[in-house]
Amino acid sequence: MSTSVIVFLILGLVLLVAGADLLVRGASRLALRFGISPLVIGLTVVAFGTSAPELAVSVQSGLAGQSGIAVGNIVGSNIFNVLMVLGLAAIITPLVVSQQLIRIDVPLVVAASVLLWIMAFDGFIGLFDGLLLTAGIVGYTVFAIQQSRKESAAIQAEYEQEFGDEKSPWLARLPVQIALIVGGLTLLVLGASWLVDSAVTIARALGVSEVIIGLTIVAAGTSLPELATSVVAALRGERDIAVGNVIGSCLFNLLGIAGIAALVTPGGLEVAASMIRFDIPVMVAVALACLPIFAAGHLIRRWQGALFLGYYLAYVLYLVLATTEHVALPAFSTAMLGFVLPITVVTLIVLLVHQRTSVVRDEQ
Repeated sequence: MSTSVIVFLILGLVLLVAGADLLVRGASRLALRFGISPLVIGLTVVAFGTSAPELAVSVQSGLAGQSGIAVGNIVGSNIFNVLMVLGLAAIITPLVVSQQLIRIDVPLVVAASVLLWIMAFDGFIGLFDGLLLTAGIVGYTVFAIQQSRKESAAIQAEYEQEFGDEKSPWLARLPVQIALIVGGLTLLVLGASWLVDSAVTIARALGVSEVIIGLTIVAAGTSLPELATSVVAALRGERDIAVGNVIGSCLFNLLGIAGIAALVTPGGLEVAASMIRFDIPVMVAVALACLPIFAAGHLIRRWQGALFLGYYLAYVLYLVLATTEHVALPAFSTAMLGFVLPITVVTLIVLLVHQRTSVVRDEQ
């Protein structure tokens, strides 16, 4: 393993952190300038921009006839976004969830996840499917901006104190804001590329199978811009961008990236049977899990973030055990399906019911 691989790995991490900071600074100020809430900026500009690596990988894979990588990158990235990115950001600071996410955006992620699953039942995501998905992301973007502009008068004062530019008047200039966003996105994409390439090289040198690399390193690596952006946003207290970035990225992956990749891939995207049976249902379940957690107090607490992280590690462990056909796989699957998951579901239901009861009691 050459020294240059390690150097590019470190440089990739540095570029990710620097790019995320520039992107959050520019996007938050741009939101205030145009009367668009930082939540919607996180759901659109930031989310779509940080999903650029997934778009590049899926489109290139589709054109190269590697549909498995294209679809696996989309599904794996969504699982990573919710479990790892939101989990880590919530551990750093509890994340406040807006009403819009609970009423509109998370249900849309659930619906889009189910729609993609249904489209994949025949083993292909074809041209018509791609057109439908692409139209969906265009319609969502227009709707999100229109909704935000209707609320702009109300949210202007709300975000003025948090995002005001009194201490940094140069940030109030439009060219500076655009330069920050473009520069941040450029650093994020370049950093992610260097980091993924270096990680794959290191993994191969250590003897890790390419199947594991595709299911974990590629999907997680292309989601590193979302991870860096949400973590930096959480550290800076801009929690609307931290959460909105993840949910918006999931929607863009499901509608925009899957749609565009299906449109440019001759014959459409082929979906492996194993993905229809396991990975896509896991993605749907992860999206569904957001509803009770987000609705319970409109807050993602630290212990819930830790729960997300734990489930992502369990998912990766399952992939490793299944790929290597390890003898521990049956026992691990039984423990997860028979004990851990039911206990978690019951806990979330009790938490949600308790929260609703408390709200009713307070209103009385």
